[in-house]
Amino acid sequence: MSLRTRSDDLEVLLAVAEFGGFSAAANALDMQVARVSRSVTKVEEQLGAAIFTRTTRQVRLTDEGYAFVESVKQGLEHIQLAENAIIQVGELPKGKLRVDAASPFLLHQVVPLINGFKKAFPDIELELTSSEEFVDLIEKRTDIAIRIGKLEDSSLKARALGKSPLCIVASPQYLSQHKPITKPNDLNNHQTIGFSTIKQLNKWPLKGLPTYLPSIAASSGETIRQLAVSGNGIACLSSFMIEDDINQGRLVKLLQPYVKSSDLDRELVNAVYYPSSTIAKRINAFLDYIKPRLKLV
Repeated sequence: MSLRTRSDDLEVLLAVAEFGGFSAAANALDMQVARVSRSVTKVEEQLGAAIFTRTTRQVRLTDEGYAFVESVKQGLEHIQLAENAIIQVGELPKGKLRVDAASPFLLHQVVPLINGFKKAFPDIELELTSSEEFVDLIEKRTDIAIRIGKLEDSSLKARALGKSPLCIVASPQYLSQHKPITKPNDLNNHQTIGFSTIKQLNKWPLKGLPTYLPSIAASSGETIRQLAVSGNGIACLSSFMIEDDINQGRLVKLLQPYVKSSDLDRELVNAVYYPSSTIAKRINAFLDYIKPRLKLV
């Protein structure tokens, strides 16, 4: 039995279907648009059927093309599984693993663990990215996303990594130059630092306290941390990013008797990923390694 089409041409065709166009597929695959076009045309000629309809504005799958693409996806996955089963017998996981997380979590929790992880799994090629908002795993070609907060229902598989309590903090420098803070209402007389993009992150864990309109706003939790350490005001931040600051005296916890200890959505830390068996070994290796070593409290 001989196949009419080559697997590398089929992978290019799948990328065009996934990313919705030749240019987008070329960018994702890091190849020239002309090469992408040649591969698709070659497959269509070999099959004697149109896989895509092309207009000046968009590229869309034909009915036959949609059925073909779905079958090819399953076929290539079976081939990759068969290859991995032979290659990885008795071996440590290998190959690329793309991990995305908010910059504070990446800097304060993931980065300190990378050296040990690479020693344990030297053949896993890590690619780390930071996003302050939830990313589309397929669009960003991400294998694992670590997300802070409540998860929405989706086709993604989730693994709980733990909880990180929220703390209201300020620097000794700021506190020495402003009125004392002994109860939540005192915050009305102080500068607060909060988030500019995801407004619900400005709801602090204090009873009866509304969502704050911060005096200073930033899109990144790490920027907010730096602003607080530099004496610019009071912030509400997750323990996972400020524990060292507390221990070293750069930040001071405030209003502890008033802080709610309930299960707040913002305290949850989860890893999400597609349940693809082709990279499951790498995903499990990474999550099994970092979970017991995270310092969330």
